[in-house]
Amino acid sequence: MDQVAERLGWSVTKVSRIETSKVGVTPKDVGRLLDLYELTPSKREELLDLARDSQKKGWWHAYGDLPTEYATYIGLEAEATSIRSFAPEIIPGLLQTEDYARAVIRAALIISPQREVERRVEVRMARQKLLSQDRPLRLWAIIDEAALCRVVGGSEVMRSQLERLLEAAELPHVTLQVLPFSVGAHAATSGGFEVLEFPVPADPDVAFLENLTGSLYVEHEMDVYRYTLAFDHLRAKALDPDESCRLIAEMFTG
Repeated sequence: MDQVAERLGWSVTKVSRIETSKVGVTPKDVGRLLDLYELTPSKREELLDLARDSQKKGWWHAYGDLPTEYATYIGLEAEATSIRSFAPEIIPGLLQTEDYARAVIRAALIISPQREVERRVEVRMARQKLLSQDRPLRLWAIIDEAALCRVVGGSEVMRSQLERLLEAAELPHVTLQVLPFSVGAHAATSGGFEVLEFPVPADPDVAFLENLTGSLYVEHEMDVYRYTLAFDHLRAKALDPDESCRLIAEMFTG
């Protein structure tokens, strides 16, 4: 799998999930695999026909113009059973209100038209259904106090966003902690990250990082462990869930 991923410019996670049938695979990707494996023309066409007939699409495929990296992340997020998230600058996407999300996305898509901003907002709101489905995603979010103090979209938008956090914190599958300014330096001063856990033990955890120009999937076991360890240190330093809610409530009422 490492060799295939390297030759095709894919992540090992993508190859693993294709080979274990955890995700659907596009005919285009099947074609690239078959070319790499040097199958005979007849066998190649047979498998391509199967790919065309059996392809299953997630809801996000309706947004065909999404960047490939973003679509890949949405697919992994939809497969995950739990996500541990550290958010140092803004509220995690799964917990954002529509108005807050619109302000964040508009600020990031500097040169994009408004219709693109609205499409991205629609996608972000659709992703949040993971928290309300029959078997909801387990989310453990640690939010830096800075993200709570950063006024995004204006005071009314922030009030609604803080209220949304308090509502989410009441869900049994959501754990919310605030990392206060008073802790000073911490294990993740390099930036935010997420660790995604999947239901099949054969599918290893994946750490995800995002920056201005792209995304990074960390898959090497020892590297993922470092992010897991960093998260453990963060949750030990953060306010406990009850204290976190009290702090948010004070900011909300203030």
